[in-house]
Amino acid sequence: MDYKVLLAVFLALFISELGDKTQLATILFATDKDANKLVVFIGASLALIAASAIAVLAGSAISQYISERRLHFIAGIGFIGIGIWSLLRALKI
Repeated sequence: MDYKVLLAVFLALFISELGDKTQLATILFATDKDANKLVVFIGASLALIAASAIAVLAGSAISQYISERRLHFIAGIGFIGIGIWSLLRALKI
């Protein structure tokens, strides 16, 4: 197993997931006094596993047609675009 890749993926996704809509939705489910916290945890975990599986399959399929370098470029432009959009919304421009 490539532990460097494992650690890089874990850290990148862990940090990016902190405070996002998915985590906030999970927090809201967990605040329900009648909800079993273990069931909320398992449900959220399974949803993230399923979403990650789809992402891995999609990435694998896309990589057959587009080079890794170009994918990194497209992803970088996408993240910059989302960042600019977020800043403009925060500034209400």
